[in-house]
Amino acid sequence: MDVLGVDIGGSGIKGAPVDLARGELSQERFKVLTPHPSTPDAVTDCVWQVVRHFALPVGPVGVTFPGVVVGGTTRTAANVDKGWIGRDAAGMLGERIGAPVTVLNDADAAGIAEMSCGAGRGRTGTVVVLTFGTGIGSAVFTGGNLVPNTELGHLELRGHDAETRASARAKEEGELSWRRWAKRVNRYLTHLEKLFSPELFVIGGGVSRKAEKFLPLLDSVSAEVVPAQLQNNAGILGAAMAAAAAGAMPATAA
Repeated sequence: MDVLGVDIGGSGIKGAPVDLARGELSQERFKVLTPHPSTPDAVTDCVWQVVRHFALPVGPVGVTFPGVVVGGTTRTAANVDKGWIGRDAAGMLGERIGAPVTVLNDADAAGIAEMSCGAGRGRTGTVVVLTFGTGIGSAVFTGGNLVPNTELGHLELRGHDAETRASARAKEEGELSWRRWAKRVNRYLTHLEKLFSPELFVIGGGVSRKAEKFLPLLDSVSAEVVPAQLQNNAGILGAAMAAAAAGAMPATAA
């Protein structure tokens, strides 16, 4: 049985059914724009639009959220409306959709997918998955296990939130060349390496599609640095995997 994954982002909300046995999307993803303001009610309506588009039988649904999520409750909201803080997102979305919903941090979802069937597959040491987009999301794994809600994009870097200096949005808004942006990312990775000593950094988000433009410039750390393999589908895949695990669905691709 396919499980639907939905990825809430600062600019778009996209989803697709996931073939868990193969670890890939079973249909082309469908996307709607994130509403502004991105209030809980407005975003919930958009998630429902995505779910309704696929007309699947009612079953578990996985949903990512750009912030800290504990027990289905959203605790922070860095790049969406502050009305999300303290909301029972899983309950609210589940009531609207009419199905059990698992909600998790968006970068954690991307990390789960990359560790299961992407660039981190088979790694048992410490792995840091980073998603560069509107902000910087992070997922940390050790021994194959996730340390949830790390939110390392908010570490201080030269007196600023790291994501305000090194995110993909910072590159775009600052009209930075790949070399200038990579210099900032190098500083950020160096800081993370001092804290976690990972064996691997996985660089995801939209920039992973252009890895050849910046990856050779990321030379400040001793850890291996590789591009994410699942790119912008990682959040959808990881959300579906999390929903399957919560509902004791069949296992994902080995």
